[in-house]
Amino acid sequence: MIIDIHTHAWPDKVSGKARENLESHYTVTLVGDPTVKTLLSYMDKNRIDYSCICAVASRPEQVVSINNWLFSIDDPRLKVFAALHPAFGGWKEEIKRIRDKTFGIKLQPSFQEFYVDDEAVFPLYEELQKQGLYVLFHSGDELAPELVVRATPQRLRKVRDRFPGLTMIAAHFGGFRFWEDVKKYLLGRDIYFDTSAFFGYVPDKEAKELILGHRADRILFGTDFPIINQKKDLDYLDKLGLDKGLKEMILSANARRLLKIP
Repeated sequence: MIIDIHTHAWPDKVSGKARENLESHYTVTLVGDPTVKTLLSYMDKNRIDYSCICAVASRPEQVVSINNWLFSIDDPRLKVFAALHPAFGGWKEEIKRIRDKTFGIKLQPSFQEFYVDDEAVFPLYEELQKQGLYVLFHSGDELAPELVVRATPQRLRKVRDRFPGLTMIAAHFGGFRFWEDVKKYLLGRDIYFDTSAFFGYVPDKEAKELILGHRADRILFGTDFPIINQKKDLDYLDKLGLDKGLKEMILSANARRLLKIP
């Protein structure tokens, strides 16, 4: 089994605009249109059993409509990380709805303009911890480098220490382009890393060292599709020569446990 914990899709009616914005912002060419149909077609090509669609509300007023769309997706192969924004005034009620529909949320500090360790966000983390919901954080820099990085490994470590019962997933292996800080502050800790925007952005030898240095039960396969081709990352993982058991944990076993997939 293969589970991609980190993908993106938009409703068909806005997918063209979303593609235009993504390609312009990141200076990339997407693998395909950012739609559910495209995602499912590439899952079929690459023999991926399940994918998680991670949604970001760039503005507080987008939260409810994005989640309405996410919760309308009707395919057993697709799971979702719901949208939430720290500045959304109705987050307590929305968390109740999220809890009944799925298992967690996605936060993108760069787009949502907040620092992950800002104490103003702590009540949100407290409630998510209380409700047993997971948080997938964008971590580190962006493909198009930012002047201010709001989710550094050091800041994520502060959140980890303050909320020990919160299930945290740090995308991009703990901090895109902050690999030394990942080693210093997060490696080996009780925090999940996903592999999106990791393979190919760090030398092969260092990638393997980082994987072996972290907890085997805290690594999740993720790609950031359609920004990154799923086949490319699957091939990269193959060439690292990891132990078969560890590879199975990364590709599916850890995510199966999190997502409660039989």
